[in-house]
Order: sequence, then C-alpha cells, then structure tokens
Amino acid sequence: MATAKKPAAAAKKPVAKAAPKAAPKKAVAAPKKAAAPKAKPVAKAKPVAKAAAPKKAAAKPAAKKPAVKRTPNAAFMKPLTLSTALAEIVGAKTLPRTEVTKKVWEYIKKHKLQNPENKRNIDADDKLKVVFGGKKQVSMFEMTKLISGHLT
Repeated sequence: MATAKKPAAAAKKPVAKAAPKAAPKKAVAAPKKAAAPKAKPVAKAKPVAKAAAPKKAAAKPAAKKPAVKRTPNAAFMKPLTLSTALAEIVGAKTLPRTEVTKKVWEYIKKHKLQNPENKRNIDADDKLKVVFGGKKQVSMFEMTKLISGHLT
C-alpha cells in the first residue's frame, strides 16, 4: 500500500539547521595546593643609547634664548600711605607693599619676635600689638592680612 508509512524513512529525516558549535569550555582547574614561591624575574638590561644622545645635547645650547630681565608689576611698586602705628615700625610714611613687608620682617628679626618653638608665629611687642589689633601672637599669614588694614 502506497499510503503506509515506512518506519525506516521516518528515522532518516534531515535536520533543518545544524546548531552552531560553541566555543570549547575551559576546564575548571582544581584548587592548587601551596605553590612554591616564584622566582623574581631577571631585570632586563636597558638598551644603550646610540648616537642620538649627542645630537640632542648639541641642539640645546643653540635653542637657548638670551636672558630677558623681568619688569616688576606696577601695582606692587605703587607707594601706599601707612597708618601712624605702622609708620613707627617701618620708619616711613609711604612705601610700596613689598617694601612694607620687608621692613616689618626686619623689625621682627631685629627684636627677635619670632616664636622659638614655631617660627611661623610672631610674638607681638607693644608697637606690633597696635598693628595686630591687640593680639599677643599671630601667624605670619595672618600678619600680612592685618598689615593690609594699615595701608591706604
């Protein structure tokens, strides 16, 4: 009979698509026992500089520019009027801000007013106490702020 199924033909049906092959899985290694300490890698020898180094050295002097003298900023050199208390310490009525700072440091060093334990602190005497707003001790950074109040 023509309509009867053949059992052998049913087993040989072709598969629609073959599944893509997966990448091979890495085998999971069993936990290692205490491994022997690895030896330190041997340091590689650095390559020796060839003729390139002298060429660079010869090029540097030729590229050097002549020294140009810096011009000071006019704002720092502008003479300022000092308060009477600050003028007693510095010894002038008008000075640039930079000169005022130098003169105050000269006064501090001359009278040994820096704290011996912490050189950043200044112990004020009677004249400096007026400039420092009545404070007995100030830091050098606070000092510049307090001096700025006496400049106009």
